[in-house]
Parts: sequence; structure tokens; C-alpha cells
Amino acid sequence: MSLATTPETDLTDPNGASASSIVVGAGALSFADVIAVARHNAHVTLDPASLGEVATTRTIIDALAADTEPHYGISTGFGALATTFITNDRRAQLQASLVRSHAAGSGPEVEREVVRALMLLRLGTLMTGRTGVRPATAETYAAVLNAQITPVVHEYGSLGCSGDLAPLAHCALVLMGEGQARDATGALVSGGDALAAAGIAPVVLAEKEGLALINGTDGMLGMLVLALDDLARLLVTADIAAAMSVEALLGTDAVFAADLQQLRPQLGQADSAANLRRLLAGSGLLASHAGPEDTSVQDAYSLRCAPQVHGAARDTAAHAALVAGRELASAIDNPVVTLDGRVMSNGNFHGAPLGYVLDFLAIASADVASMSERRTDRHLDASRSKGLPPFLAHEVGVDSGLMIAQYTAAGIVSEMKRLAAPASVDSIPSSAMQEDHVSMGWHAARKLRRSLDGLGRVLAIEIMTAARSLDLRAPLTPAAATGAVRDLVRTVAAGPGHDRFLSPEIEGIVALVASGAVRWAAGTGLA
Repeated sequence: MSLATTPETDLTDPNGASASSIVVGAGALSFADVIAVARHNAHVTLDPASLGEVATTRTIIDALAADTEPHYGISTGFGALATTFITNDRRAQLQASLVRSHAAGSGPEVEREVVRALMLLRLGTLMTGRTGVRPATAETYAAVLNAQITPVVHEYGSLGCSGDLAPLAHCALVLMGEGQARDATGALVSGGDALAAAGIAPVVLAEKEGLALINGTDGMLGMLVLALDDLARLLVTADIAAAMSVEALLGTDAVFAADLQQLRPQLGQADSAANLRRLLAGSGLLASHAGPEDTSVQDAYSLRCAPQVHGAARDTAAHAALVAGRELASAIDNPVVTLDGRVMSNGNFHGAPLGYVLDFLAIASADVASMSERRTDRHLDASRSKGLPPFLAHEVGVDSGLMIAQYTAAGIVSEMKRLAAPASVDSIPSSAMQEDHVSMGWHAARKLRRSLDGLGRVLAIEIMTAARSLDLRAPLTPAAATGAVRDLVRTVAAGPGHDRFLSPEIEGIVALVASGAVRWAAGTGLA
């Protein structure tokens, strides 16, 4: 499977419309559903038949609540306190106390899109009918999403087991009319005021509901789905940047030939090479030195091996998408109500499957950025750039050109290498050694988000540099696709000339990369 086949909808296409509404039922949410709600504020509707199953399952919990025998999460304490029996008159307090005590996050606020993604995924699990919540609780959760109320969730608090407890508890706290939230305008308000302004009644939690609202891998999974959406754009952008560099550095496209790629049938590599062939088709620059008169024997690895590295990253993302797809089809809670009506403890909340692939993607992201930075450096080194001025400076000696832009890329790549150190190999015991092995998947996801931001910036600097090199090769002309990207860059960054304030130009191109504009300027048909 290639990365291009995994997302159901590519929401980075400015010509494509994202879903304005989605239906949440007992079936698995799709990648496109998560992106539509998290990034595009799609409206959520609950499937009536699935709500009926939620109600049916709730009767099982109500029956166990009336039992004199203890049942974990229903009439007992939690974690290391699982053997403590709680009487009927204290159980509402038990559930509320669980949420309040677990909403113990610290640090900066987590991004709005992450909170919306994790809330949608928790709602998806509630709607499977396997958690035992009341239909009204699921309906209130959906109402909070639709009102664009975003609970304040903090950077630190999750160990990735039992799921993302603290982040989800902060969301549940707002459901109860407590805690803090951002309203639809972004203003910071109390949870109670946010609900009141939207006409939503706070939930008074019943037996089992506190656990059901906080016991899941939804934060990790939400950030993984968002990362895969980003990578679908960034890996194509990496091919675009590489194509521009191959042209501007007078490289060859012969190494990207389909028959050569077929000798090593890696799926992602084939997709990347096909992109490079399409991007470079009709290049006047390549034609200018093609044939027997070309004295160069082999291009440097950063040019010649771009499909191998970019392709390996694609294959890594495809594997991560398989894991994410399985997790989207999961009903994660503890205890869980089985299909035959048993209430069973389990370990499905452990984040290892997600933590591993989140770490793997950070490795791939760092390597793609590292290769991009090496191509940038080749443009600036007169001994390797085949006739370009040192640092692409207008007046060598007086001007420094793009010298320090490469420093910026190098600094980002260095940080990305540190971010590639896996979080999931770490574990720290908690809950009086009851939870003695944890996944750290939340932390793997947080550092991946920072890494992908870095990747976009490094690619933007390569694109800026390659665009200037293409201009300096005039009157030789680039291919239509790469020329279109160069022209797009010129809408936010001027061409060759005396030194000027570079930071705004870099940020302008970063925005073009992030929006998908660079990808779509290069044309359609890229995998």
C-alpha cells in the first residue's frame, strides 16, 4: 500500500471541499471524518440506531450498579483502589471525583485541532455501545463539539496508559460544566459559561461514565491521523523540492526511469520516482545538458537517491496508516461491555501500537528533512553548484545571499534528529505500581507534531533556494511544473538581488507549503 492510497479524502487540495457534516455511529470513523471535524469544524450527527444500542448497553450497567457484588468502575474505586467498594449514595461523587482528580494537566495549551480530534474519537467509542454510557452523555459530547467549544487541554499529563487520561479528563470536566474552555471565538471562559452560552446542560455523571470518558488512546490517535494528513502533503512537497534542485543543479532525471525503479519494487520509491519524472517532464534545463556531451557521471546521493528516501518515508506512513485504521475501528475502554453483555477488564487502552508508529514517523521525517538540507547546501557551494555564484549572492563579498537560510535549515534538522529519539522505549511506573508499564505514546505524538513543522520549514527553505537557482540559470527554462512553483514562490519572495530581510520571505513560503499551495501549483496527478 502506498501513502497515496490511504487517506480517503485529501483535504489539502484547495479545489476539494471538505465534509460539512459527518455521522457518528457504531462503525469506524474514517481518516476524512477526523480531519473534517478537527480542521474544518464539520457538524457531527449521531446515528439513531447506534444511540439505541448505547441505550441497550446502558441497561447492563444499571443492573450491575444495583448488584451487591463489586464491579470495577461501577461500584469500586479505580486503579490501585479497585478493591474499594463504593456505596450507591457516593457513586455520582465517585465519577465526578475521578474526572476532577485526573484533570491534572500542566504546561501550554494543546492545539485546538488536536483537542477536537481526540473528542471526536472519544465520541466514536461512546457510540459503539461498548462503554455503557447513557445516550444523553454522548449527545452532550456531540453538542459541545458542534458548538465549537474547545476544552483547555495541557501539554503534560498523559503517559499513554491507561490511554490519554489527563487530556480526556479535561474534556470531560467541561462536559460537567467545570474547568476551562475556549469558545467558538477563541475566548477563554469557564466550562460552565461555555455550556450556558451554547444552551447545553452540564452532565451529571452516572456509574461507569467517568471512566468511559477518559479511558482511551484518542489523543495519540488523533495526532497520528493529523500527522498522516500532513505527510500526504509534505512528502509530495519533498518530491517537488527535489525536482527543483535536480534541475537547478544541472542533474539528471535518467536515474528516475521506471525500469530502474522496478529493479527494486518498493512501493513508495516507485511513487516518488514517478512524481519526479512528471515534475521534470519538458525541462529545458535538463535538456540543455542531456546526451553524450554531459560529462557528469553520477549525481550526489541527495539528488540521485531522493526516491529511495522519500519512498521509504511513504512506506513508513502507509504502515502507520494501517495501524491508525485499525485503531479507528476499535472500541477502547476499561472495563468494556462485550457484545454478549459481559463487563470485562482489559488492556486495550495501552498505547504501544500508536507509540511505535508515531516514533517511526519522526525518524522518517528527520531523514527526509536531512536530505533536503543537503540539497540546499549544494546550491550555495560554488564548488558543487555547477556555475552558480557562491551562496547565490548578487554581489559576492558584499552580499551573503542565502548563506544563513541554510543555517536555519541545518538548525531545524539538528533538532529533528533529537526529536527522532523514540519516546516509546521509555516507561515509568504509576498508580502505586498497578500501572507499571506505560507507552509514552502521547509524548511520541507531541514530538512528531514538532518534527513535521520542522520538515515543512526545511522544505520551504529548499524551495526558496532552488527557485533562486532556477532564476539564475536563465535563459534556460525549468519544466512547467517546477516553473509554476517558482512563480508561486515569487508571489511572496522576490527573485535574485541584493541582500534583504529574509525571514518574512521564508515564512511566506512556509505558509505556501503548509496550505498545500506548493503541492497544487505543481499540478495534479502526483502520488
